[in-house]
Amino acid sequence: MIEELQMIYDEFKDANNKSLERLEVELSRIRAGKATPSMLSGVMVDYYGMSTPLQQVATASTMDPRTITVQPFEKAMLDEIAKGIINSNLGFAPQSNGEILIINVPALTEERRRELVKKAKAECENMKVAVRNHRKDAIDMVKDLKSEGLSEDLAKDAEGEIQNITNAYVKSIDDLLELKEKDIMTI
Repeated sequence: MIEELQMIYDEFKDANNKSLERLEVELSRIRAGKATPSMLSGVMVDYYGMSTPLQQVATASTMDPRTITVQPFEKAMLDEIAKGIINSNLGFAPQSNGEILIINVPALTEERRRELVKKAKAECENMKVAVRNHRKDAIDMVKDLKSEGLSEDLAKDAEGEIQNITNAYVKSIDDLLELKEKDIMTI
């Protein structure tokens, strides 16, 4: 029974680690003060009829803190990449010089910064819900073991351990939010 409990803990931690990694990716997409190529990580481009991630058809880099350049692997893809960036609802208007796309990232207003903080908080809250759902699943597995003969004391200890792990992940999420909020609100 101890091995089964350890497997439950391991699965629970793995699921929560994946949630934290996903949150870090989502938070990196929320731009703070300066332009970064990761801002375009969710952009999909129509590549000869297939929806393809931008990274597979072009290279994004920064010229300066306010400018992102996108160099397509094929010049013919320039217009499709521009459409993909516009359709991604990032609020960018790429300009083409015939060779590359240039994206000027406007400075954030106070109002826009507050909106971005709200968006970051919503992402963090979604991940907290995911962690709590993982906790529920793990506790259900412990209850299944209990019905198979796990002692009452071990079941209670396991539920307490699962709650402690949950609290640690929720604190990690709160820490990530605090860092992102500081990053967004710093002018």
